[in-house]
Amino acid sequence: MTKDILISRRAVIASGIALGVSGFAPLARAAAPLKVAGIHASPVENAWNSCLHKALQDAAKDGAIEYVFSEGVSGTDYPRAMREYAEQGNKLIIGEAYAVEKEARQVAADYPDTAFVLGSSGEQAGDNFGVFGTWNHDGAYLAGMLAGKMTKSNVVGSVGAIPIPEVNMLINAFAAGVKAVNPDVKHLVSFIGTFFDPPKAREAGLAQIDAGADILFGERIDTADAAKERGIKSVGSLIDYTPRYPDTVFANAMWYFRPILNAAIADVAAGKPVGRNYTSYGLMKEGGSDIVFVKGVAPAEAEAAMEAKRAEIKAGTFEVPKMMDEPK
Repeated sequence: MTKDILISRRAVIASGIALGVSGFAPLARAAAPLKVAGIHASPVENAWNSCLHKALQDAAKDGAIEYVFSEGVSGTDYPRAMREYAEQGNKLIIGEAYAVEKEARQVAADYPDTAFVLGSSGEQAGDNFGVFGTWNHDGAYLAGMLAGKMTKSNVVGSVGAIPIPEVNMLINAFAAGVKAVNPDVKHLVSFIGTFFDPPKAREAGLAQIDAGADILFGERIDTADAAKERGIKSVGSLIDYTPRYPDTVFANAMWYFRPILNAAIADVAAGKPVGRNYTSYGLMKEGGSDIVFVKGVAPAEAEAAMEAKRAEIKAGTFEVPKMMDEPK
């Protein structure tokens, strides 16, 4: 990987920690930090990857880990990157297996002393291959409740990457929130066929606006550009897009990777197997996801109803439906 040397230097500067320390000592401020590598299939500016990247950077600043990373790693190069980081002595490798589900598990089997915790649509494998999903569907449902009471055309749209289960679940949750408060709304859905292509996301958003949508849910980055261009409102996903689009993005279905990362770090530091599913640490009731929104944009009664449902989700008395079939 051509970026390894440069990236390693950046990581050392960010964490202020020397390399070469064993990763299985107990976690503590004074303990040796865990060597962790991040492998990002998209640039770290991509919303999903930025969530992982920020959590890993923050953990490095806290002194819990040493962090090196590569970004823009293609599916054909991904298994090689996993092997190289394992052979460099990293004790935990964080990344994504969506395009390399079989190959990633094969690499993990070849490196039983390295822990791999990857975003995946599949299950854990053995003692050293853990998985997590991106379940910010709770926030998407709540944002849908606001959108359903805001739309004037009774048409909303969603732009997604690829119809894999968790992307489907997110878009379906937004639609369910809309329908819960306004069953007459028509929901348009487009997939751009890749995880990172901002111009395609913008084009898909524009097409939905041309078809009557007056609110867009952007599972993909740059959907908000289409909304901004046409003067309509939009909902962001994973990160807070409102500062970037202050007059366009009124709500965001947030996802915080740090609780998942903390659980994985704790398991590795304690010598426990990571062959389990870490998804639940990212749920709203666990503090791993939420909604952030601009107050006063949606009607007051819509905000009140949404906040009441949010409280039910946090209390565990309401569960947002998990619908993983491709939305139509």
